[in-house]
Amino acid sequence: MQNSLLSRILWNWVEWIAAVTIAAGTAAVGYLAYKRFYVKDHRNKSMVNPHIQKDNPKVVHAFDMEDLGDKAVYCRCWRSKKFPLCDGSHTKHNEETGDNVGPLIIKKKDT
Repeated sequence: MQNSLLSRILWNWVEWIAAVTIAAGTAAVGYLAYKRFYVKDHRNKSMVNPHIQKDNPKVVHAFDMEDLGDKAVYCRCWRSKKFPLCDGSHTKHNEETGDNVGPLIIKKKDT
Protein backbone atom coordinates (compact mmCIF):
# COMPACT_ATOMS: atom_id res chain seq x y z
CA MET A 1 0.00 0.00 0.00
CA GLN A 2 2.78 2.41 0.89
CA ASN A 3 4.70 1.63 -2.31
CA SER A 4 1.60 2.26 -4.36
CA LEU A 5 1.01 5.65 -2.72
CA LEU A 6 4.67 6.66 -3.10
CA SER A 7 4.78 5.63 -6.75
CA ARG A 8 1.57 7.57 -7.43
CA ILE A 9 3.00 10.72 -5.81
CA LEU A 10 6.24 10.39 -7.79
CA TRP A 11 4.35 9.77 -11.00
CA ASN A 12 2.18 12.86 -10.43
CA TRP A 13 5.36 14.87 -9.74
CA VAL A 14 6.93 13.70 -13.04
CA GLU A 15 3.75 14.56 -14.95
CA TRP A 16 3.66 17.99 -13.32
CA ILE A 17 7.30 18.70 -14.28
CA ALA A 18 6.61 17.59 -17.87
CA ALA A 19 3.52 19.80 -18.08
CA VAL A 20 5.40 22.85 -16.73
CA THR A 21 8.28 22.23 -19.15
CA ILE A 22 5.93 22.01 -22.13
CA ALA A 23 4.03 25.12 -21.04
CA ALA A 24 7.26 27.10 -20.56
CA GLY A 25 8.57 26.01 -23.96
CA THR A 26 5.31 26.94 -25.66
CA ALA A 27 5.28 30.33 -23.93
CA ALA A 28 8.88 31.01 -24.98
CA VAL A 29 8.19 30.13 -28.62
CA GLY A 30 5.04 32.26 -28.59
CA TYR A 31 6.89 35.22 -27.11
CA LEU A 32 9.70 34.98 -29.67
CA ALA A 33 7.21 34.76 -32.53
CA TYR A 34 5.33 37.77 -31.16
CA LYS A 35 8.53 39.83 -30.86
CA ARG A 36 9.64 38.86 -34.36
CA PHE A 37 6.42 39.47 -36.27
CA TYR A 38 4.33 41.94 -34.28
CA VAL A 39 6.63 44.31 -32.40
CA LYS A 40 7.99 47.11 -34.55
CA ASP A 41 11.13 48.27 -32.75
CA HIS A 42 12.68 50.95 -34.94
CA ARG A 43 15.64 51.41 -32.62
CA ASN A 44 17.11 48.08 -33.74
CA LYS A 45 17.34 49.12 -37.37
CA SER A 46 20.71 50.47 -38.37
CA MET A 47 20.81 54.12 -39.26
CA VAL A 48 22.04 55.23 -42.66
CA ASN A 49 23.57 58.50 -41.45
CA PRO A 50 26.19 57.76 -38.78
CA HIS A 51 27.39 61.30 -37.99
CA ILE A 52 26.48 64.07 -40.48
CA GLN A 53 24.38 66.97 -39.09
CA LYS A 54 22.74 64.82 -36.42
CA ASP A 55 21.24 67.94 -34.81
CA ASN A 56 19.01 68.53 -37.89
CA PRO A 57 15.73 66.62 -38.26
CA LYS A 58 16.41 66.21 -42.01
CA VAL A 59 19.68 66.67 -43.92
CA VAL A 60 19.10 68.52 -47.20
CA HIS A 61 21.59 69.99 -49.68
CA ALA A 62 20.65 72.02 -52.76
CA PHE A 63 22.90 73.17 -55.60
CA ASP A 64 22.29 75.36 -58.61
CA MET A 65 22.89 73.58 -61.91
CA GLU A 66 25.02 76.50 -63.09
CA ASP A 67 27.38 76.07 -60.13
CA LEU A 68 28.07 72.38 -60.75
CA GLY A 69 30.61 72.77 -63.53
CA ASP A 70 31.17 69.90 -65.95
CA LYS A 71 30.87 67.10 -63.37
CA ALA A 72 29.83 66.67 -59.73
CA VAL A 73 30.17 63.49 -57.66
CA TYR A 74 27.93 63.19 -54.57
CA CYS A 75 28.15 60.77 -51.66
CA ARG A 76 25.33 58.26 -51.13
CA CYS A 77 26.93 56.16 -48.37
CA TRP A 78 27.01 58.97 -45.76
CA ARG A 79 30.62 58.11 -44.82
CA SER A 80 32.41 60.85 -46.82
CA LYS A 81 34.58 63.32 -44.92
CA LYS A 82 33.69 65.89 -47.62
CA PHE A 83 29.92 65.23 -47.48
CA PRO A 84 27.85 65.91 -49.56
CA LEU A 85 30.69 65.39 -52.04
CA CYS A 86 32.08 61.87 -52.49
CA ASP A 87 35.61 61.10 -51.30
CA GLY A 88 35.53 57.36 -52.10
CA SER A 89 34.58 56.24 -48.57
CA HIS A 90 31.94 53.94 -50.07
CA THR A 91 34.71 51.56 -51.17
CA LYS A 92 35.71 50.78 -47.56
CA HIS A 93 32.06 50.75 -46.47
CA ASN A 94 31.21 48.21 -49.19
CA GLU A 95 34.14 45.94 -48.23
CA GLU A 96 33.18 46.00 -44.54
CA THR A 97 29.43 45.52 -44.96
CA GLY A 98 28.96 43.72 -48.28
CA ASP A 99 26.91 46.69 -49.50
CA ASN A 100 27.12 47.91 -53.10
CA VAL A 101 26.51 51.65 -52.74
CA GLY A 102 28.31 54.07 -55.03
CA PRO A 103 28.32 57.81 -55.71
CA LEU A 104 25.79 59.89 -57.59
CA ILE A 105 27.56 61.36 -60.62
CA ILE A 106 26.04 64.37 -62.37
CA LYS A 107 27.71 65.59 -65.54
CA LYS A 108 26.86 67.81 -68.44
CA LYS A 109 25.75 66.08 -71.59
CA ASP A 110 28.44 65.86 -74.26
CA THR A 111 27.41 67.94 -77.26
